[in-house]
Amino acid sequence: MSGKKIKVTLVKSVIGTKQSHRGTVRGLGLRHLNHSVELVDTPQVRGMINKVSYLLKYEGQ
Repeated sequence: MSGKKIKVTLVKSVIGTKQSHRGTVRGLGLRHLNHSVELVDTPQVRGMINKVSYLLKYEGQ
């Protein structure tokens, strides 16, 4: 399946955040600070990014 990609980088620590937000970051595939992943741009991924946008930097491709 090829589709539009979005690059997501964790730029702020998850220490002190809600447990559900930590799970969302983990669900996006981000493991540690400054870790980047490329994800397929779907409504589900967009929702996860919106939930924890204060921890992330993201750009469409």
